[in-house]
Amino acid sequence: MINYLEKTGKTEDEAIAAALQELQMERDDVSVEIVERAKAGFLGIGAQPARVRVSWESEDAPTPAEAKPAAPAPVEKTVEEPAKPVEKKAAPAVPADEPEDYAAVRSFLTGLLERMGIEAEITMTEREGGGINVDLAGPGMGAVIGRRGETLDAIQHLTNYAVNHGSEKHLRVSVDAENYRAKREESLTKLAEKMAEKAIKYKRSMALEPMNSYERHVIHTALQNYEGVTTASTGTEPNRRVVVSYVRGEQPQPRKQTREWA
Repeated sequence: MINYLEKTGKTEDEAIAAALQELQMERDDVSVEIVERAKAGFLGIGAQPARVRVSWESEDAPTPAEAKPAAPAPVEKTVEEPAKPVEKKAAPAVPADEPEDYAAVRSFLTGLLERMGIEAEITMTEREGGGINVDLAGPGMGAVIGRRGETLDAIQHLTNYAVNHGSEKHLRVSVDAENYRAKREESLTKLAEKMAEKAIKYKRSMALEPMNSYERHVIHTALQNYEGVTTASTGTEPNRRVVVSYVRGEQPQPRKQTREWA
């Protein structure tokens, strides 16, 4: 069979000599092909060595059947550690005699929170005037509440829709987290009273920031009997807001409240 060897050198002769020295052969025993001729370059810049390809004949290599098989590489044995069992957190206990309405609310909220990747303890109590109060507690309540309670309001809306869809009766479900709504109502009431004082002091109308229907309802309720001011909602969603107006020379009569929130 024919074998090949390539060598480089400053000149073609040096490349050939290097090949013959490595093969321990004479010049007459090989054939030489000049692959690249040497280039001197300019002042040594751009110089390239010569490259030659030397070929020679040798006996055929042994066939695969004649060749001795290579010894297999030793296989390192690894000891696999037994997998540690995954600890599953126990699901919160559900009362065996839980009413059907409560069970429907719990089932929907459990599935929704699981999809959100949030673990929460669900506590339900009877709502004054009918309905269900739901309180969520756990480490991820910030994500449940959202900015100014927007996520919490969305969860409440979805829960009411899910449990009342296709039902003849209407079940009012209020969803809270870490007592957020009570704290928010307290801060909104203080804000309403502060804006009422400003309206009376400056004898002008004071517009609050845009709020959802629930927050507007809290403002209206807080000022419905406040002397010297009256309230009204203006604008369109989502920029609808409450305006606290000064009433000149008369005490405003308590006005009837309209339910702005479902």
